[in-house]
Amino acid sequence: MKSRYIIATITGVSLSLMGIVGAQAYSGETLAKHAKVSMAEAQGLALKAHPGTITDQELEKEGGGSGLRYSFDIKGTDKVVYEIGVDAQTGAVLENDKESANPD
Repeated sequence: MKSRYIIATITGVSLSLMGIVGAQAYSGETLAKHAKVSMAEAQGLALKAHPGTITDQELEKEGGGSGLRYSFDIKGTDKVVYEIGVDAQTGAVLENDKESANPD
């Protein structure tokens, strides 16, 4: 009886995680198809705008520029986290500010 509970729990958790990962991968694939600038190129542009270590990255629809942007959180040498936004169509740096107290 106990083994059935454990198997059911593991199966449920596995299916939940696959749904989460699948949803994220699909969203990224859909948006990436519309980007002219690759994630790797955008990372380089972001690090050129603000040197440091990338701690988070995403491709998202957001106002300003072409409406499709890479967003990077970069921890600078001063230990402060900055948000750098790079237009996914043009490679223009749209944002280079300290991360707010309430990050997205």
